[in-house]
Amino acid sequence: MGMSVTISVAVAQDAEHILKLQYLCYQSEAELYGDYSIEPLTQTLDELRAELARGHALVARLGNEVIASVRGETDEAGTAKIAKLIVHPRMQSHGLGGRLLRAIEAHFAGESATKRFQLFTGHRSERNLRLYRSHGYTQVATRQLGPGLTLVTLEKEAEAGDYATSA
Repeated sequence: MGMSVTISVAVAQDAEHILKLQYLCYQSEAELYGDYSIEPLTQTLDELRAELARGHALVARLGNEVIASVRGETDEAGTAKIAKLIVHPRMQSHGLGGRLLRAIEAHFAGESATKRFQLFTGHRSERNLRLYRSHGYTQVATRQLGPGLTLVTLEKEAEAGDYATSA
């Protein structure tokens, strides 16, 4: 390829790129569940900007192009809720999702209030479930949203020692 992928904190100027990528990435989820009204496909730019402002977001870039992203925020109970881990379809299956997941976990693990990580995905989203389980997440709950969609919530404990960074 000639270029390496870099991961960095998302900035306000990334919002439009993230939203476009999100729309592209969630098409397969919408097709899988037969529902194109899912929140990632209906989220507005203003809603995304507000989400970015109150939480933490990372982007992966190949050159100047945003090719992946993840975001999250910590609640009052110390749960870092990780959301919308997206990787451009042409960049999937190269370990980028796992890199982003580890990077956002490392960010939240650096906050002393973080006790656990939590995320969710649809019950039919096998690739997502495999990724999360391979990173130590276990299922803690399910919630039926409709006749064709059950959300699976997964968690793992935050252990600060697992995320030590080298100087």
